[in-house]
Amino acid sequence: MNNKRLSLAEEAHLLDAQLATRRLFLKQCSMGLGALAFSPLINACTSESTGSSNTLFDPTKPLLPKTPHLPGKAKSVIYLHMAGAPSQLELFDYKPELKKLDGQLCPESLLKGKKFAFIRGVPKMLGTIGEFKQRGQSGAWVSHYMPHLAGVADELSFLKAVHTDQFNHAPAQLLMQTGSARLGRPSLGSWVTYGLGSENANLPGFVVLTSGGQNPDAGKSVWGSGFLPSVYQGVHCRSHGEPVLYLDNPANVDGNMRKASIDAINQANKETYKEFNDPETLSRISQYEMAFRMQISAPDVMNISDEPAYIHEMYGTEPGKESFANNVLLARKLVEKGVRFVQLFDWGWDVHGNSTDTSLEIGLVNKCKQIDKAITALILDLKQRGLLEETLIVWGSEFGRTPMQENRNGLEMPFKGRDHHADAFTIWMCGGGTKAGTTYGETDEIGFYPVDGKVSVYDVQATILHLLGFNHETFTYPFQGRPFRLTDVEGTVIKPILS
Repeated sequence: MNNKRLSLAEEAHLLDAQLATRRLFLKQCSMGLGALAFSPLINACTSESTGSSNTLFDPTKPLLPKTPHLPGKAKSVIYLHMAGAPSQLELFDYKPELKKLDGQLCPESLLKGKKFAFIRGVPKMLGTIGEFKQRGQSGAWVSHYMPHLAGVADELSFLKAVHTDQFNHAPAQLLMQTGSARLGRPSLGSWVTYGLGSENANLPGFVVLTSGGQNPDAGKSVWGSGFLPSVYQGVHCRSHGEPVLYLDNPANVDGNMRKASIDAINQANKETYKEFNDPETLSRISQYEMAFRMQISAPDVMNISDEPAYIHEMYGTEPGKESFANNVLLARKLVEKGVRFVQLFDWGWDVHGNSTDTSLEIGLVNKCKQIDKAITALILDLKQRGLLEETLIVWGSEFGRTPMQENRNGLEMPFKGRDHHADAFTIWMCGGGTKAGTTYGETDEIGFYPVDGKVSVYDVQATILHLLGFNHETFTYPFQGRPFRLTDVEGTVIKPILS
C-alpha cells in the first residue's frame, strides 16, 4: 500500500475534484429523482391531452406546420384589438330607449352592489350619440361612426352580449388575450402557433403590430408565450424603419460575419443542450436561425411601398409612416405569406370624456376614422383574393362602456364619456368559418345587462380555437404537474355564429 503523503496543492486539487463530482451527482440526482417522482403526473397530463401534449413540440423544428384535432376552416387569424375599449353604444349596440333617459339620474338599481373604475355617487344617464341604421340584407345596426364598415355588414358576425369579470384595462386585456387576469399565461397567438406551427419557415408564426403611440396597458405580456417555449411568443414588428429592432447588421459587420457569429453562438447552445437537455435551448437556436433568415425575407414582406396605388387608396395607407392602416395592409401581406397569427393592438380608445381625445363627440370619431376604411378594405381585399374563407378576422376590446355619463370623483367630465363596463360589450368576427350576416346576443333596453345570448371571454376563445380545428378542452400543455389550457376550466363554442 502506498502511504505517500499528498502535498497541500495535491490535497486541494483532490478536494476540488470531489466537490465538483458531488455537485454534478446532486444536480443530476435531484433532476433525475424529481423527474421520477413527477413522471406519473406528467404522463397523466400527456395522455389526457389527446394530440396536444409535448408531442406537438419538436424542439429542433418548433414551427413545423402541424395538423389540428379537427378539420378547421380557418388557417390563420388577424386579431384587431382596440386597446382602451371603444363604446359599443355608439358603434353597434343601438339603444333608442337610452336617448329618452339622457340627462336623468341613474336609477339606484343599476348602482347597488356594482363596482366601477371611476363613477362615484349618482351619475346621469347618457343617451346614445351615434346615428344608427340597419345595414345590408342582415339588418345589422351600425352607426355613422363606421360608414365604410357599414357597407360590409353582411360579412360580419356580431356578438352583442360578451361579458368579462375584469373592469381595469391591464387585467382585462390579459384575460382576453391569455385566459387569465394574472401574468404568466401564454397568449392566444402563442397557443395557436404552438398548435399549428407556421407555413413559412422564414417568418415568425406570430407577428404583433402596434399603433396609437403606446403598447397596451398590460404591456408585452399580451403577446408573451408564458410557460410555452419562447419560440411561440409574438414577434413585435414595425411598419416603418427596421421591421424588427436590431434585425439589420451592426456597423462593420457583413452577412458572412453575422452568420459566423450565429453559428458560434448556436454551437455553444448545442453543447449546453447536451449537458442539460433543456428544450428551451433548442428554441433559442431556432430563434437565432430564424433571425438570420428574416434578414432576407422580412424587409420584403414588411415593405408596403411596392403595393399598387389602388391598394393604398383602398386602405388609406401612407408608406413610411406608423399607422393602423399600414399595419392592416401588412397583416394581409403576412397571412398571404403564411404567417399563422397576426395581432394588431391600436391604443387610444379609452373614452372617459376627460379630454377631447377621450370624448365620444371628438376622440371616438377620430379613432373610428383611423380604422374604418382600412378594416373594410381588409375584408374586401381578402375576399377578392380568395383568402377570407380561411382567414379569421376578430375585432374587439377588453370590455365595454357604461350607459351612464362618467362622473369621476362625483364630478361630471368636461366632455361626453363613459366609464368601463364589464357586463356587456360587442365583438365581431368575419371569415374563417363564421356565419356572415349574423347577430347573436342582445342586451337590455339601455345596454347594461345581457338578456339573451350571453357569452364570456372564454367562449370567444373556445370559438376561435374551434374555427382553427382545436378542441379547446383537450388542447393543453403540461406545466407544474397538470395540463393547462387557454380557456382554463371554462368556455363553450358559440355555435350560432358558425357557418
